[in-house]
Amino acid sequence: MDQYSIPLKYRKMENLHIVFWLLKDIGWCLIWQPLGIIMIFPTLLISIVIAYRTRGMMSELCHNLAITLWITANSYWMISEFLHFDARIVFGTVTYKHLALIPFLSGLACLIYYYAIWHPRHPDEVETM
Repeated sequence: MDQYSIPLKYRKMENLHIVFWLLKDIGWCLIWQPLGIIMIFPTLLISIVIAYRTRGMMSELCHNLAITLWITANSYWMISEFLHFDARIVFGTVTYKHLALIPFLSGLACLIYYYAIWHPRHPDEVETM
């Protein structure tokens, strides 16, 4: 049976990433703008580093890119609420908050690509899901 292991220093970084992510969302929930906005940077940076480090395994890369895009969408949405432009109309019934769908759907596209296209063409590739 193949086994995927994460080096301890990477695992510690991933665990710290969760702390930053939670602090960002707590700042959003409690409308503590400085905390929410400041925590975007380490949360997003670590997710990018994790995606980069897993680039050699398509399963990990696609999932980690989806997470990075999720954090991007989530952060944009938070900022749009903090700065009170979330409900403004872009065009028709589309508001600025709806623009967060662009990175959300991009993350979903990464996963659809992996599961619908890449994985079926590489059935022997080790999966880490």
